Amino acid sequence: MKRREFFKSASVATIGAAAATTLATPAIAQGTYNWRMVTTWPKNFPGLGVGAQRLADRITKASGGRLNVQVFAAGEMVPGLQALDAVIDGSAEMSHGAAYYWQNKSQALSFYTGVPFGMTNRELASWVRYLGGQELWDEVYDQFGVKGYLSGDTGTQAGGWFRNELTGLSDIQGLRFRTPGLGGQVWSKLGASVTNLAAGEIFAALQSGALDAAEFVGPYNDLALGFYQVAKNYYFPSFVEPGLATELVVSKSKLAELPEDLQELVAIAAQASYDDVSSDMYANDPRALRALVDEHGVQVRQFPEEIVEAGAVASMELITEIRESGDDLTKRVAESFISAFNLLRERTQGTDVPFLLAREKYISYE
Repeated sequence: MKRREFFKSASVATIGAAAATTLATPAIAQGTYNWRMVTTWPKNFPGLGVGAQRLADRITKASGGRLNVQVFAAGEMVPGLQALDAVIDGSAEMSHGAAYYWQNKSQALSFYTGVPFGMTNRELASWVRYLGGQELWDEVYDQFGVKGYLSGDTGTQAGGWFRNELTGLSDIQGLRFRTPGLGGQVWSKLGASVTNLAAGEIFAALQSGALDAAEFVGPYNDLALGFYQVAKNYYFPSFVEPGLATELVVSKSKLAELPEDLQELVAIAAQASYDDVSSDMYANDPRALRALVDEHGVQVRQFPEEIVEAGAVASMELITEIRESGDDLTKRVAESFISAFNLLRERTQGTDVPFLLAREKYISYE
């Protein structure tokens, strides 16, 4: 999919018409619930935006039309980075995005998207579902009258697009870099000038020279966003985003209005979407990367060891700072995350890593 194909529909007329239709639609009509999902993603955006639409369609279909969910891409109803606020203020019943976009509301939320040098996607889901993560997440979001569900995962992301090749830490000093969340704070510690932008805003900033580098997700998304037209140095893997989760956020008051079976359906659909999006990304990332390299001349590189090591040190410093100086709830989230991380890495490093190393060493099919 080309970049222009999923941006071209976001005209002012379309936005106005969508908003007018939304305001005119009753929330409940004869036992049918009509909900609006606002997202942080461009319309028809591979993996993430498509995942949001699939989730909405799954809820609508599985409910037999009793709960109809209409999706609004970033900018159709509210700007992408105002999606959560739309649910909090009642403009929408649902949002689909990434929890670390809202770290200004609570730094604890960043733990539910991804932690530098932290959990893989399977580890993160295990913490949230079975090791106390969801209960603490509920406490965080209770403050804002909403509830969060894991709704997708990208797996380990790409490290980003850079105009110039990186040779060491000196190349990071003053680098204008789009990268959000705790990972952004790590890059700041390494000397970068960090900013966050919604997906649809990154290309223009990179093209104009306002940014020297940008990371979003990985090949599947980045090919569609067209970053290769501006920067050719593509670094792997991201050490700050090892298993990035998306979230579905629902208004608690609206959720309470639903019959119990529909409440459960929302939760089940979100869980199914978590695995669906992850599989979509895994299937399409390698194909997109081939296109980037073979058709667009992208240079795939790995970060110099000096940068990776400094990133690890900065990551541990950051988590220590949060544990020591965060508010009580953020501290408890951090402690829960670390406890689960130390447990889950035993399995990953004792079972998965040795297998992957053996597979890499001995197995090759032509």
